[in-house]
Amino acid sequence: MKWIILIAFICILASLGSALFFMMRDKGKSSKTVYSLMLRIGLSVTLFICIWIAHSMGLIQSTGIQISR
Repeated sequence: MKWIILIAFICILASLGSALFFMMRDKGKSSKTVYSLMLRIGLSVTLFICIWIAHSMGLIQSTGIQISR
């Protein structure tokens, strides 16, 4: 489960990076930036829903905030 979350997070960051690249290169003349940002939002929502379902099914456990003393 950790690897799936890590891969999804890397894909989200790659989509954000491609949006920045298209924004700098195209100067707003194409819609590639919008599509990249829509993909990032879709991936983020999908990741959130998958984590929520995995927690509900017991595949991952919440540990809460642990303060070491």
